[in-house]
Amino acid sequence: QVHLVESGGGLVQAGGSLRLSCATSRSIFSINVMGWYRQAPGNQRELVAHIVRTGTTNYADSVKGRFTISRDNAKNMVYLQMNSLKPEDAAIYYCNAKEINAYGGLTNYWGQGTQVTVAS
Repeated sequence: QVHLVESGGGLVQAGGSLRLSCATSRSIFSINVMGWYRQAPGNQRELVAHIVRTGTTNYADSVKGRFTISRDNAKNMVYLQMNSLKPEDAAIYYCNAKEINAYGGLTNYWGQGTQVTVAS
């Protein structure tokens, strides 16, 4: 079991920056993929960025060049640095952990989400 707690959301002007943090309840060293998703009203939850154990990252096209995901295995933290924010980035942002067990089964863990609001 992994408990995830997001923080760092808030209100920011367009063009501004925010850094989201995700605190995990145990070591993330063995967790295969850590990621950030977001969901705006009326929209489906979508992948923003993820980072695998090896450090390889992947980003949604809409955030490439503006957002950076990172993980600190020593602190059991995952971060999302968001720069040049746009009104369309406004959403609830969720931290996600994907863990594959020894039998190949996948378990998804989710945080409660943190609201990001971007004023134009």
